[in-house]
Amino acid sequence: MNYYQVKLIKNLLEHKKLVLWLTIIWTAIVTFFCLASFNDLPKIEADHFDKIGHITFHFGMTFLWFLTFKFYFLNENRNALIKAFLFSFFYGVTIEICQDQFTVTRSGDPLDVLANTSGSILAIIVIQIALSYFKKLLKK
Repeated sequence: MNYYQVKLIKNLLEHKKLVLWLTIIWTAIVTFFCLASFNDLPKIEADHFDKIGHITFHFGMTFLWFLTFKFYFLNENRNALIKAFLFSFFYGVTIEICQDQFTVTRSGDPLDVLANTSGSILAIIVIQIALSYFKKLLKK
């Protein structure tokens, strides 16, 4: 390991509690927006606009949970990626079930699960590209 790798890892480990809190806050925000009623707000007339929100939420959730599993729980990259994806996937399915069963103004939608999963997969792809880029950069 070279000096810059050690420095980067040390900095990330020093901020691991911040990463954990950001992850928890993001997850809470996603939960709120998925379960709260927004019937009184003006509607945005665009096809599948809410799916962009689902993709964005789960992209961020997968990315932050990857960082948490990687630096707070000290998992290897592959394990952190798998755990982050599985967390986001099962969380998304659970939220859709909760919307269907426990809310009056929301309903579960299989297309939302597909959008959630797409956001998670996109995050995994971006993370893998970034990891391979930094690995090549650090070899130089």
